[in-house]
Amino acid sequence: MVRGVGRRRQGLAHMQSGTVSDIEAVVENCAAALSDAERMAGLRPRSAAIGIAGELVKGTTSTLVARREQPRAALSEEELERVVERVQHDALRQAEERISWESGIERLDVRLVHAAIVETKIDGYPVSNPIGFTGAQLQIAIFNAFAPMVHLEALQSIATALGLQLLGVIAEPYAVATCLGPGEIGDAGALFVDIGGGTTDVALVRGGGIAGTKMLALGGRAFTKGIADRFGLPFDRAEEVKLRQGEESVDHGALADGLTEDARVWLAGVELMIGDLAAGELLPGRVFLCGGGADLPQIGSVLAESDWWRRLPFARQPQVRPLAPGEVAGLQDATGQLVTRQDVTPMALAHQALILDAQATAVERAMRQAVRSLRL
Repeated sequence: MVRGVGRRRQGLAHMQSGTVSDIEAVVENCAAALSDAERMAGLRPRSAAIGIAGELVKGTTSTLVARREQPRAALSEEELERVVERVQHDALRQAEERISWESGIERLDVRLVHAAIVETKIDGYPVSNPIGFTGAQLQIAIFNAFAPMVHLEALQSIATALGLQLLGVIAEPYAVATCLGPGEIGDAGALFVDIGGGTTDVALVRGGGIAGTKMLALGGRAFTKGIADRFGLPFDRAEEVKLRQGEESVDHGALADGLTEDARVWLAGVELMIGDLAAGELLPGRVFLCGGGADLPQIGSVLAESDWWRRLPFARQPQVRPLAPGEVAGLQDATGQLVTRQDVTPMALAHQALILDAQATAVERAMRQAVRSLRL
């Protein structure tokens, strides 16, 4: 149950491309928002789950098939833990290479941000908890998100300054892609596109599990900056013009044309990310939108155009629709204030926080042990 809500907009210099660039300012803004939420709820929180995004946050699902030495013996937690650690270390090495290549910085300190078991099978048979099963072959698929250590330390510093225990750092596209109730996605899968202020996050769900995530440093602020440059407006005034199209004293035709041009540039970047995630395989036929940027009419217009999806491995034009906060599973909003598309992501993070705080299964304990070993 959501009992309190607080919001503060981060300044232009406070966050860059989804990452913290001014810890003190971000703490101040978060403290003000937290104070509003506390007054509304009449409660003071002790812990927090914080979302992370940005181009250097890499999320992918790795699968390992392990032949068991003693197939007639029941699988133990210790054996499962060893398998999970093998997957994690291989994924960490690949993430280090990718992030170092993209950032141009050698020996960048990369750490595991977030991990989750996507699927486990014993001799090809899907199981939710493999402990106690016998069989010759264990197959395990794990979603891993990695980020430079400097980003994680900034989030830990913010939590400490706010007097909160950091329950977990969660990759935002993973939270969004897993926020719907059981059966909503099914085996057909879907693409989730979260258009935030500084980034656009894309997650691919396929075969009942998350296949991977991509992040683009292009979000709603890029559209605002385009308006500011075209009309010679201060950034705050340009933001008002963007949000109140048709009500402002600017050339409406020029405004719509400029935003449509920027939306096509944005779509070109999203198209590249979806193509990378597809890896040549057929894409699901549904695309879910969330984030404040999803309210821009021009985003919906360019996605409705008939060309972009033909360059990707879709069987037919995908169905595109926005997500609403009320669709997030396991949560009810007692405040009545979570009603916009930008509220989906914090609701999805709250959903993940409830999962993190729940009683861990044997699989999750093995995962957490492996996560701790990679964070040390």
